[in-house]
Amino acid sequence: MLDTPFDRFDNYTDTCAENAEQTQVTSLSEPSGVSEEPKSTARRRPRAVLGLGLAVVIGAGWWILQGGTPAPAALPVPVVTAAVPLVKQVTQWDEFVGRFRATKSVEVRPQVSGQIVRIHFKDGQYVSAGAPLFTIDARPLRAALAQAQAEVARAASGLALAQVNLARAQRLVAEDAVAATEIDRLRAEVRNGRAALDAARAAVEARSIDVGFTTVRAPISGRISDRRIDAGNLVSGSGGATATLLTTINAVDPVYFEFTGSEALYLKAGREGLENGSAVEIRLADEADYRWHGRLDFTDNGLDPSSGTIRARAIVDNREGLLAPGLFGRLRLASGGTKAALLVPDTAITTDQTTKQVLVVGANGMIFPRPVELGPQVGGLRVIEKGLKPTDRVVIQGMQMAIPGQKVRALAGRISVAASQPLPAQSATAVTRAASATIVN
Repeated sequence: MLDTPFDRFDNYTDTCAENAEQTQVTSLSEPSGVSEEPKSTARRRPRAVLGLGLAVVIGAGWWILQGGTPAPAALPVPVVTAAVPLVKQVTQWDEFVGRFRATKSVEVRPQVSGQIVRIHFKDGQYVSAGAPLFTIDARPLRAALAQAQAEVARAASGLALAQVNLARAQRLVAEDAVAATEIDRLRAEVRNGRAALDAARAAVEARSIDVGFTTVRAPISGRISDRRIDAGNLVSGSGGATATLLTTINAVDPVYFEFTGSEALYLKAGREGLENGSAVEIRLADEADYRWHGRLDFTDNGLDPSSGTIRARAIVDNREGLLAPGLFGRLRLASGGTKAALLVPDTAITTDQTTKQVLVVGANGMIFPRPVELGPQVGGLRVIEKGLKPTDRVVIQGMQMAIPGQKVRALAGRISVAASQPLPAQSATAVTRAASATIVN
């Protein structure tokens, strides 16, 4: 064999094996209890270990010569779904929160004092204007009326006597039988008699009115509340707020809807020409659609300096009688008119710090972020005010795979109104202009 390091290593291995064999022969004379290993097996084991080590060394060298790490396999191109924005005619609305209020509300109080002897209505029923509600004992007032009528008769008798005396004295003036001063006195008595008669007649009219007030009637038509006083109780009719409160009546058709708007919305409405008479739509707390229609009726003449808001009011028909004062509702006022708008799914909008953006697929399949200005929400779609073109392909599915600056394989998608679902109000994205919009049919 050649004199190589590997040959010298083999000689050294053989020498060691022979020494180990001699040691085993010597140890046979000692009682060790260990069986003697065959000599051929002892020779083959070191050579097997040597071959395995040699293979490891050769493999490591080949790995180092090839550059250290194998080349990674190419990653697959991400797949996304993209679609052009949906173009629709929409009506933009500003939304407000408010409550209904009665157009007329009256506190029914007596105008004369006395005892309640009868109640003519049932609590909560609808009453018409002029319908009797309470009856007060009229006997004391009728007696006062009779006394006033007697005073009228007394005053008429006194006036007649004064007129007769004056006529008699005027006939005696020609004979110088009556002084001129007596004539003046008699004329004054006639005037006093006429005044006393007029006063007595006025007292009769006042007592007659009091007797009429013993029947308390409904001043307006509407829904009446419950009675605050029962028959048999005394009521005070001293007048004003000190009089006893009997019940209340609220007009039910039409009704008012009162709300407040911010200074910005007030200025916007003024510049867009929204005035009293503009159409409004209202929905109740448990309704999904704006089924109640009315018109803007009143806008206050100034803003509240403490809150920066202005009070406004709409009038709404309530033929069904369902709308009651105090009910909560949401009102929308057509603010932007009808115009063409670009719509994308609200889920396609992402946020980069404070900027809203959508991901657009370029002609070469590259993903680009596109900052946009958001408009109102239409179901699950969002109006894009600025930043997007009708021909842009917006990523609508697989957004987690779309990384700006990387290529993707874009599948053709389609945005439709029917596929969009309304989102909860609390999850809606911030709006820059109108609060909501509806698609024009």
